[in-house]
Amino acid sequence: MLIIPVKEGENIDRALKRYKRKTRNTKVLNQLRERKQFTKKSVKRRMQIEKAEYKQRLRDQENQ
Repeated sequence: MLIIPVKEGENIDRALKRYKRKTRNTKVLNQLRERKQFTKKSVKRRMQIEKAEYKQRLRDQENQ
């Protein structure tokens, strides 16, 4: 659970912005979306490999 201390006289919008940033950084929403539906292990692995290949391609292009 995230705890956002709100200082005295602080704008609520600012506190909400901090809360949203913290939730985005902790990747809670991504985990919830992943758990919504089941994905097979083979599909997860394939996605990981594709992502790694993409990153490697970007690194190779950057080094050339």
